Amino acid sequence: MPGSILGTMVTRVEDPHLLRGQASYVDNLEHPGALFCRFVRSTAAHAEIVSVEVSSALELPGVHSVLTYSDLGIGSFVPFFALNQHLMRTALANKFVQYVGDPVALIIADSISTAEDAAELIEVTYRDLPPVIDKTTVFEPDTTQLNPNVTRNLAASIIAENSKDPLDDAEVVVRAKIQNQRMAVSPMEPNSIAVEFDQEHNLLIYVSTQMPHFFANRVRSIFSIPEDKLHVISPDVGGGFGGKAGVAAEHVAVIAAAIALDKPLRWVESREENLLSMQGRDQLQYVELGLTKQGKITGLRARMIGDAGAYGGFGGGLVIGSTKSMAQGVYEIPKISFRAAVASTNTPPVGALRGAGRPEATAFLERVIDMGAKTIGMDPIEFRRQNLIGKDKFPYQTLMGSQYDSGDYELALNRVAEIAHYEDLRIEQARRISANEHVLLGIGVSCYVEVTAGGGSSEFGSVEITEGGKAIIKVGTSGHGQGHATTFSMLVSDALGIPLEDIEFIQSDTKLVPRGGGTGGSRSLQLGGTAVKQAALEVLEIAKTIAADHFEANRDDVQLGADGGLEIAGSPSFSLSWVQLREMAQKNATPLVYNGDFNQSGATFPFGAHISVVEVDTETGKVTPISHFAVDDCGTVVNPLVVAGQQHGGIAQGIGQALYEEFLFDEFGNPKNISLGDYLVTSAAEMPNFVVENTQTPSPLNPLGAKGIGESATVGSTPAVQNAVIDALSHLGVLHIDMPMTPERVWNAIVAGKDAKIWSEPSDVFEDLYSIFQTKSDAAEVDI
Repeated sequence: MPGSILGTMVTRVEDPHLLRGQASYVDNLEHPGALFCRFVRSTAAHAEIVSVEVSSALELPGVHSVLTYSDLGIGSFVPFFALNQHLMRTALANKFVQYVGDPVALIIADSISTAEDAAELIEVTYRDLPPVIDKTTVFEPDTTQLNPNVTRNLAASIIAENSKDPLDDAEVVVRAKIQNQRMAVSPMEPNSIAVEFDQEHNLLIYVSTQMPHFFANRVRSIFSIPEDKLHVISPDVGGGFGGKAGVAAEHVAVIAAAIALDKPLRWVESREENLLSMQGRDQLQYVELGLTKQGKITGLRARMIGDAGAYGGFGGGLVIGSTKSMAQGVYEIPKISFRAAVASTNTPPVGALRGAGRPEATAFLERVIDMGAKTIGMDPIEFRRQNLIGKDKFPYQTLMGSQYDSGDYELALNRVAEIAHYEDLRIEQARRISANEHVLLGIGVSCYVEVTAGGGSSEFGSVEITEGGKAIIKVGTSGHGQGHATTFSMLVSDALGIPLEDIEFIQSDTKLVPRGGGTGGSRSLQLGGTAVKQAALEVLEIAKTIAADHFEANRDDVQLGADGGLEIAGSPSFSLSWVQLREMAQKNATPLVYNGDFNQSGATFPFGAHISVVEVDTETGKVTPISHFAVDDCGTVVNPLVVAGQQHGGIAQGIGQALYEEFLFDEFGNPKNISLGDYLVTSAAEMPNFVVENTQTPSPLNPLGAKGIGESATVGSTPAVQNAVIDALSHLGVLHIDMPMTPERVWNAIVAGKDAKIWSEPSDVFEDLYSIFQTKSDAAEVDI
């Protein structure tokens, strides 16, 4: 029997294709005869469209059409899932615009430069209306109501509590008003789509998406297209991070135009459009933690406002979904009150961004955990350690309704402290303070648990032995850089003994792969990988029957051979290669192929602990990350190299949120940073040294024991960095600094010291949630 390659560092098989410039993105592909699309977008955050004058643009040579809402013949639709049934959107604005950047008209021309010139000739006349921008006043009765069916702009809400006063027996209470800022998703490749017609004049769509089959299903629903008349292909995708889930308004407009004009069309989003069209995060969090003077947590009260942006952006609802479900984190908290309100505003729709509600939960919890430790004078690691859920309590049912499958939180915390040399860091920190140095050392700790494959779901997988004894994998997930081809091929190679170079990987094509859930929520290995592994084992069983019949041997004596193929145990000379097995299978009309789905009964819950080390210059406020240590547990590790890559990417994104990234608007809803010159995406130059390790606590919910890893490091890293900056300054009286912790914010916090205001009572809306929805219960999610 050959040894297993699972758990070893196998070089990614997909990387040469990418590194040699052989990748095929939507815009790289040939689209014969396709015309170019360009959108005219609103310059007002909230206004009535009085007129759209297009005649001058139509006179420009090379311009074929300029379309507005009435030309498309498509009504309102749901891009991903409905936050509120009254907050639907249209592909192009109908009568009113709801945010700066709202698509108003679609230009179709021979070239993108002609379309750009035509856009300058289109005159849109608006009647300005009062915009709703500020989350702190959005629910006030005298604030402009954006939709008559959405009372006080409250798009959705939730009440989840086992105690209305979870702080009643606390000896110490720490409080903070925390802003989890709005961020751009900003993948390397912006959104893109090409709509064509095949030889039978059926619709053929190339699209950069995380979920090709979901995209196809949504398009069929919107346009009433039969299943056999639509073919969706997602070629190489330059990143998604949640921003390429569902169907965008621009997608719908381009498809509708292609159908109406009977012409192939293509559209590629500009970087400015990408930054503006959708953002993530954006929660205002009022958090209070009760504890004893000895450091035991007694209760938690959280009141949250999530901004959904315009049209009920589904990401705004994450505050009542995964942020709520993960509010307890890794701790034994006996009493929790969680109330959340989701705002409808005149800002771009808020969607998912790597972690999708879980980073927001960990950020507020780890912030007040650190504040609690500082307040009572306890080391932040010791404070966490004595409040962690014990490893003997799994599966663990939280007060917020989540059932954690498995965990050993203390193991991860102890290990990260060990690899960071935590005690030595504290000594150096104290030395700098005593020496009155102006560059101080900050040490930030965070513990986290997150949810992957939320709710439990299924995924398709297929394995087939082909001519030459090679294998083909087909899977319903849709990888775009995560290492799916490598990891899934390892599973097949391990099961069948076929070399990695003889395994073909097929994904993201709705004709070649019958169904699939795509990529999102860190689901791919535990669902898609398990489906593929099960398919491979089924193929092995078919092959064993063929070999046993051929050798007239006991089927239980058939095993994988040392050089591939199958052999009889104890008699290796009696062997068959996969080439021979396939030939026999073909003669018997029993092909070596298996198609099937893996169904998982529930979500899995990865966890970990991070330590960030930063330097803070008290004279300038500048923060310099020095090193970052992470111990992340994603259950069974199939390929440590792939896991480490996900950890590195997640840490980088988490550092970006903590220190640099924030999408800003003025009081009128105008965006203030719609270029990468103004919106600060992190580069390798800003990154410190990463040290990453893993503990392995297998999940009982799938045969691999796997949990997700794609978002974990993002969840764990951000609060570690935030805590590190504040830790460096805590002896100066600094209690809290909101993200991103820019030099200006840090310097102002140093100047303000203990006099800085970090708490204010939230709006009465949290007490009014029931009464507001007494006649609008369809829009509320209330859970007691």
